[in-house]
Order: sequence, then structure tokens, then C-alpha cells
Amino acid sequence: MTSSTAQAEIAPPSAADNQRGVTRRILARAWSYTEMKLAAAVFLLLVALTLFGPLLIDASATKMSVADKFLPPLFMEGGRLPHFLGTDQLGRDLLLRSLVGLRNAFAIGVVSVIGMFILGCAIGIYAGYRGGWVDVILMRLTDVQMSIPVIILAITILGMSRPTAVSIIAVLILASWPVYARVSRGVTLAERQKEYVRAAKILGASDLRIMVRHIAPSILPPIAFVAVLDVARMMIFEAIFGFIGIGIQPPTPTFGTIISAGTQYLLNAWWITIVPGVLLALALGSLNLMGGVLERARNHILQGGE
Repeated sequence: MTSSTAQAEIAPPSAADNQRGVTRRILARAWSYTEMKLAAAVFLLLVALTLFGPLLIDASATKMSVADKFLPPLFMEGGRLPHFLGTDQLGRDLLLRSLVGLRNAFAIGVVSVIGMFILGCAIGIYAGYRGGWVDVILMRLTDVQMSIPVIILAITILGMSRPTAVSIIAVLILASWPVYARVSRGVTLAERQKEYVRAAKILGASDLRIMVRHIAPSILPPIAFVAVLDVARMMIFEAIFGFIGIGIQPPTPTFGTIISAGTQYLLNAWWITIVPGVLLALALGSLNLMGGVLERARNHILQGGE
């Protein structure tokens, strides 16, 4: 190991360590709020239902049964097991279909946010650190991308072929990474002037190491609540795509396709739209509440609170 490398290894670990400490304090503060515990409990319950519910319900999410169509929920007259929350217009179990739809929405939302987080932060950190014409070009590309509505981009790309989960995730990442690029660039512009970055350069650390080891941890606190809220936003878009016919195609259940089909039977089979609607509302409400609490905790810590 060369002396410069050895020096780089012992170069200011306090920068990243300090950011980890701030993150831990923010999470601890957020967890002290009752709203955070309630939202986390609801969210974890929904995740558990999506994972284990389909294993416990003795029914099929895709198999049709004309004899069982329009069965009401179990608490209404005419309801029967195993269809706890009734069936749809083709006799498929509604609770099971809604849980599978929720699982698909969760998966698409989380994977999309991870992808846009990685892509956006990489572009934003590089642009902010390099500056000059690199920064100008990358930020102008970001502005162009931000000017394209998500729905227009989705119709253009997904409307040309049979949509799949992969193509939907790709569209969501392509449409939403600029937000992360903007936030990470702003943090990088502030961090690159600080003493610990200059010290790392003097000790021989490479630009890549400085960006990854010292600047990247600074991105997490301001962007964590954005990521949580974006999971909810991506779930909404996934439902919208399904509702207008450019989401995951039948027979795979999604919130959009279930609700869209159920709108034709609101008067005599309201549960077809209400059941997935309530599940979606609970999921979005818990995520939005957690994101809001994280932002409140972050503001409290950064203002000098304990």
C-alpha cells in the first residue's frame, strides 16, 4: 500500500461518520412520534398481507368462476367463504386480487425509486462536483426531462408495445430521476467547498472516492423523505397506468385494472372498486405520513434539536 493510499484511507472519516450520526438522530427522532409508529405498523401489516395473504386464502386471483360472480363481502347477506370481501364480475376472489395488486404496486414503487435514486444522485453528484460545462450540460438535460409529463412519456413508450413490469419501471425511472439529480447537486455544491473535501484531496483521495465516500452520505438526510413519498407517487402512477389501459395487462391483477373494471358495477357491486381503493388509500396514507414525519424530524435535528 502506497503512502498516499494509506493517507487517503485515514483521511477524514469524520465527514461520512458525521452524516451517519445525523441520519441516526433523524430516524430516532422520527420514531419518537406516535404518527410514525402508527404509519409503520399499518405499512408493515400491509406488506405482511401481500406476502402471506395469498398463501392463506383458499382461492385464485385469476381463475374465473361464473357461478361465484358478484358475491358480496362476508359481512353482507349472500357472502360466503373463502371470499371474505366478495368476488368480481368474473367470480375471482377480490381480496386476493387486491393483495396481489398491492404487492405488484409495492414492488414497482420500491424498485422504481431505487433506480431513480441511484441514477439521479449519480448524475447530480457528478454535475455538482465537476462544475463548469459538465454541470451546465447535465442540468440542461435535467430541465428538459423535467418538462416532459409522466403520463405523456408513459403513453408514448408503453402504448407502442405490451406493457410489462420492467417497462413500467423503466418509464418511471426515466421520468422521475431529475428530482434526485437536483437535490443531490445542490448538496454537492455546498459540500465540495468544505474543509474535509479539501483535506481528502491533499491526502491523495481520488475524485471518485471523494464523491462516493465523503459527499454521497450527505445526500441521504435531505433526500430520504423524498424517496419515501416517491414510493407512494410511483404506486399512484402504476394504478393510473392500469386504469387507462397501459399498465400490466390482464390476467395479472393491478389496482388500476380492478378499479377500472369495477366502475361499471358501482350500483350493484360497489365492493369491486371499494376494496382495492381502501387498500391503496391505506398504503399511500401510511407512506405519506412516514415521509412527512421524516421531514419534520430532519428539520428539528438540523435546527439544533435533540
